Amino acid sequence: MIETINKNKRRWGIIYSPKIGSAFPMRRWKEIREYLAEKHVEYDFVCAQAGEPVERLAYSYAVDGHDTIVLIGGDGALQDAINGIVASGKLGDVLLGIIPNGIANDYAKYWGLSDRDYKTAVDYIIARRVRKVDLGCCKYCEEGKEVKRYFLNVLNIGLSANIVGLANKKNTIFAKIVYKVRALMYLLFRRQNFNMKFRLNNHVVDKKFMMVCIGNSTGYGMTPSAVPYNGWIDVSAMKMSPFMGILKGLRMVWKRKILNFRLVEPYRTTEVEIESVGGALLGIDGRPFTPSFPLLVTVEPEKLNLIIPTKIKKRS
Repeated sequence: MIETINKNKRRWGIIYSPKIGSAFPMRRWKEIREYLAEKHVEYDFVCAQAGEPVERLAYSYAVDGHDTIVLIGGDGALQDAINGIVASGKLGDVLLGIIPNGIANDYAKYWGLSDRDYKTAVDYIIARRVRKVDLGCCKYCEEGKEVKRYFLNVLNIGLSANIVGLANKKNTIFAKIVYKVRALMYLLFRRQNFNMKFRLNNHVVDKKFMMVCIGNSTGYGMTPSAVPYNGWIDVSAMKMSPFMGILKGLRMVWKRKILNFRLVEPYRTTEVEIESVGGALLGIDGRPFTPSFPLLVTVEPEKLNLIIPTKIKKRS
């Protein structure tokens, strides 16, 4: 479904990714469309329905000369959009705006954006305050060729990636509630250590961990000190904990103090080379991820032109 309003140089290229599990997936867009008309915004629009991947749509917008691409979606759709823009070769020419519309919206929350307030998000994009931000990058080989996959928020390994897999199976109107409940059950009752080996900061870490999170941003609370514009990535490696320890860990994630948890080993680095993960699953910004190993995770500083709020709420 495509709607064309105008084709001026600064028209927006809008990609709408409906929230999974919504009983009325287009209702949100209709509300946003009315506000865009009120603000006299000129745009092209495409809805990322089944068979219309966000990555390909973002690529097409960038190649067609849109200098502002607006993603209405969650963390996974945002990651897809970034990779599409990178593939177009137009990364330096494109501004990216975000209107949160996912389950977690963790990256948008870092900037103080809320999925409950699309009008404010639209106003910020109109104001066009731009900041160059970092991109996390995963490099690996596939059929003898180097492959790169970019991310904005976090690479998950182990238990946290299992939870990502659950999130991608949600399909009811109660998706958000079901996702949180099932995630809690996984944390409490399906704990498992994996033999992981990775290199960072000139030394090798070869231990058993329940999960490892490599964050360019807050990583759903697991890398709370990560900043997406300082040229570093944060790593939190967590060992399996007794039942009561998991409850304590959840409380510390909620309070953004997980790095003080005795079973978490925190690191800050510019690259991590992952040699093996002991059969653990991987997830990247809310999407299942199946790379080959070794997997090199780096940060590419100030690569993306991100439209940010004119006033950023202080994070607690």
